[in-house]
Formats: sequence, C-alpha cells, structure tokens
Amino acid sequence: MSFGFPTETIKEGEIKAVVPKLETYREKPQDYAPSKAPVFYNPVMELNRDFAVLALQAHQKTVDREIRVSEPLTGCGLRGVRFAVEVSGVCKVVLNDINPQSVKITKHNAELNGVEDKVEVCNLDANLFLTQHAAPKKRLDYVDVDPFGTPVVYMDSALRALRNGGMIALTATDMAPLCGVHRKACIRKYGGTPLRTEYCHELAVRLLVGCTAVMAAKHEIGINVLFSHSIDHYVRAYATVSHGAKVADKSVQQMGYILHCFSCFHRETVQGIVSPLKQVCPNCGAKLSVAGPLWLGKIADQNFCATMEEELGKRNLKKKNKLLKTLTLIRNEADAPVTYYGVDKICDKLNLPISSQTKVMNGIKAQGFVAIPTHFNSRGIKTDAPTDVVKDVITKLAQKMGR
Repeated sequence: MSFGFPTETIKEGEIKAVVPKLETYREKPQDYAPSKAPVFYNPVMELNRDFAVLALQAHQKTVDREIRVSEPLTGCGLRGVRFAVEVSGVCKVVLNDINPQSVKITKHNAELNGVEDKVEVCNLDANLFLTQHAAPKKRLDYVDVDPFGTPVVYMDSALRALRNGGMIALTATDMAPLCGVHRKACIRKYGGTPLRTEYCHELAVRLLVGCTAVMAAKHEIGINVLFSHSIDHYVRAYATVSHGAKVADKSVQQMGYILHCFSCFHRETVQGIVSPLKQVCPNCGAKLSVAGPLWLGKIADQNFCATMEEELGKRNLKKKNKLLKTLTLIRNEADAPVTYYGVDKICDKLNLPISSQTKVMNGIKAQGFVAIPTHFNSRGIKTDAPTDVVKDVITKLAQKMGR
C-alpha cells in the first residue's frame, strides 16, 4: 500500500508495522525527525511501549475480565496494535488520531497483524474522542495518553472516559518545566512548583501524579498509583481510578510539599496542600526552597511490579535485560522514603572524591537506616537517614580513600 511518503516495515514486540522512514526527514543532525514526519513515530519510545504492554497485562490480570482499551493519540498505531496482539483479555482497542494519514497507516498496521476486527480507528480531536466515552456505559478500562509534550491538556477527558477501577497511563516529555528549568510553565501546567535538585526526576513524577490526583478529585475520583518510571527524556505514571468522594478526599490527603535546603542537602516532607511551611532550614539555618504541591504517596506498588516481572519472563522482548533491571529497581524502592541523595552531588559540594554507591549504602545501613538504590539515578540512594548521617558516611569514606 502507498501512503504518499517514504515508509519502512519494522518489528517491535510481536508485531510488524509500517512506519515513516525517519532518515528522510533528518536534514540536519539536530533535527527531531519524529515531529517532521507526516505521521508521528518515535523508535526511542519502544521501551515505553514495552512497559505499557506489561502494565496493561498486569492490570487485566488484576481485574480478571475482558477489557476495552484506548489510545487517543495513536500516531502509527504501534502501541494500540501491540495491545491487541500481545495482551490477553483485550476484547476491543479503540485508537484515535486527528491526523488522517495516521488513521490510514494505523488501519493498515491492524490489518497487517490480523487484528482489524479487534481494532477500531477514529479521526477526531483527542479530547472530543475521549468525551464520547464519558457516558457510564461507554467508558473504557484503560486509557493511554502518550503525547509529544504535556498530557495535562487531555487529563480531564481521559479521567472521565474511565470506568470505575479503570487505569490511566500518562507520559510527560516536557522535562524542562517539570525539572525546574521553566518554573512558571510547570506551575501553569501542573499546579505545583518544581525544583532543580538532584532528585528532580522524582519530583517530575510526583508533580505529574499530583496534578492527576487533583484533577480526578474534581470529579469525585480517587487514584491509586501502581507503577511509574523516569527514563531518558520523559516520565511515565500508571494509576487506577476509584469513584467516590471519600476515595477522592483520601487521594488529596496524599498531596503536600517537599522542603529542600540547597546549602546542606536537608529535605523534609509536609503533608497537606494548605499546610504552614517552614522558612528556615532546621539543620543549618539557610532559607528553605519549596517543591509542590505534589504527590507524597507511593509511586509504585510492589505486587503490581512483581506481576509485570512475571509477564516479562514469558516474553521475548528486545530490551528484556533493561526492562528487568529497571523493574527490579522500581519494585525494591516502592516503599522507600520520598526523594533520594545523589552521592556525586554531595561529594562535589563537599569537595571530596566520589565514593562508591555500594559503600555509601553499606555505611548508612551499618547505622541502622534503610538505604536503597533508585532507578531515577544510577548514583542515587533512597534512605530514611538524616542528611548529616549521609554526609558523615561519605566524608569518612573519602578520608579512607585519601590515606
């Protein structure tokens, strides 16, 4: 079939798909070919789509019934067709894109993989498409919002399109606002203040989830975050929804602030959106900076991660080792304290040689505290130890290195 632009056939997961030939649209080395192609396709997001398949299968196993799933911004239909082929228990996949060429190539990819009877493709504005599923009997079990930029503009209609117990998956690629480079843009979009700290990627997830919780609460919907991750240039969160004012209130109660001292690395959480905030660091007396309001609750669930790991074991995915490593880290840090310490940042601030992450964790554990590596940062450590203990361990290790 001719699409009027250069294409190639790729294999991803268990499917074959026709996609734009991206090198055709890269005139300069700095060109971002996916956005220049007639139909959006980003090969870098394969890992994102792999995780989506695993998470959707884990969700289907949890609800234990046939499910109807949707992707309102489908591009080439890669993710949606993979859902239809690779996730058991999916009875219907409703895909949508405002681009008529996307609709054409998505329909072709569904036929190419023999799932055209299971896949429906629409050509509407994404919010209009989702709103058409807002009526009680038309609601969906899973909505996957994976835009170029922020998902906030689709969040309200995505939440309303979900049935009670359904799952929402959100990707945010606008990391500059979420990580504090464009502070005003983050406040405007996500309703919270970011900070340019060593744990800014965790803050990005918590700002995204916090925005979701507040948006859902307006419709008397509560959320339960089961999985989230930060990889490359984006953050991603998966949460189930529960209808009712009480569960919505419970979600809002998990909102709060993180107070951070850029002078001594002290940080602490403050529960509640309207809580009075400290102005001065109790550790060194410097002025405290504030991130939030944002989500202070769990951003992953151990059991859900374990189910995803089981599903991964049954599949032959190209990036299986990276998926497993990331999943294992996320499962292990699911119950860990909020924020993490960057060993390299502390060493740089104290003008010390960089200590081994493992040795620092062992030193913290020897004093009776929790110390866990994090997927957010290869040099990051999640711990309930006070800042002074962390710095003391690092300082003593550096002194030993200097002998």
